[in-house]
Amino acid sequence: MTRVIVHCLCGLLLSLSWQAQSQDLSTQVRYQTLESDGVNIFYREAGKPSDTAIVLLHGFPSSSHMYRDLLPKLSDDFYLIAPDYPGYGYSEKKSIQEYKYTFENVASTMDEFLSQKGLKRYVLMVHDFGAPIGFRIATKHPEKVAGIIVMNGNIYEEGLGKGITALVKLIRTPKAEAKIIADNLSFDALKWQHTHGTRSPSSINPDSWHHDYAVMSQNGVKDVNLDMLFDYKNNLPLYSVWQKFLRVNQPPLLVVWGKNDAIFTENGAAAYKNDVKSVDYNILNTGHFALNEDATLISEKMRAFLNRIEFK
Repeated sequence: MTRVIVHCLCGLLLSLSWQAQSQDLSTQVRYQTLESDGVNIFYREAGKPSDTAIVLLHGFPSSSHMYRDLLPKLSDDFYLIAPDYPGYGYSEKKSIQEYKYTFENVASTMDEFLSQKGLKRYVLMVHDFGAPIGFRIATKHPEKVAGIIVMNGNIYEEGLGKGITALVKLIRTPKAEAKIIADNLSFDALKWQHTHGTRSPSSINPDSWHHDYAVMSQNGVKDVNLDMLFDYKNNLPLYSVWQKFLRVNQPPLLVVWGKNDAIFTENGAAAYKNDVKSVDYNILNTGHFALNEDATLISEKMRAFLNRIEFK
């Protein structure tokens, strides 16, 4: 009888152990690919697909790599999915002759990606390039957007820093391309984007800009980024459309913004309050890539915000 009891207890403990491992696996970050719009898209995901979905759209010159610290902090209660755009991160890098690298086209590919993932309702988190991409998706499918999290993602002319203001005025010539490469795509430029305005530059993980530069150095990727950067001016005429979307739909909005960002300034963060009546507004003492320094704080702000949303 004792042996039977011991055997049963061992079986129960083993079963519980397997269940615990299974639960742990559901919260771990997973790395997968999916073909969308003819492009092999790499994405990171964490959490259970049955939970509230958060779509994390990355900025320039980064990729879903910028969300690496955030995903495991929220995967216990939420389903997070962070894709790399075509030509970025680990996604397929078709030549500029094979794929049209514009914000409109990338947004279309990302929209198709989300449809293939079966996401019918989600919260959008946008940063930098993610703002014009995400707001294109949001205006196309307002019924799918349960809320928006904005992190140094600009849709207001007030928020344009001097560099972006100069960029949108450039006429594309070989000389202008050389300037864009030096100012935005060089190793020093990438390091500056990750460290400028931070409280403690020496505490910023250098993997951030080394990873971006490694991707940028791949064959044809500078051409991808040149096409995207010269296309940025085509976002400005749509700013008013996206602002109207906010005024009409009044989505729950969380702003977490590095106030020392020289690319998209704090004025761009404040402008959201003109169009959305109730904004969870947080200005942080850091730079453009706020997650580099404040991932824990931002995850706490996100958790509180997401728990207040009526998702269904």
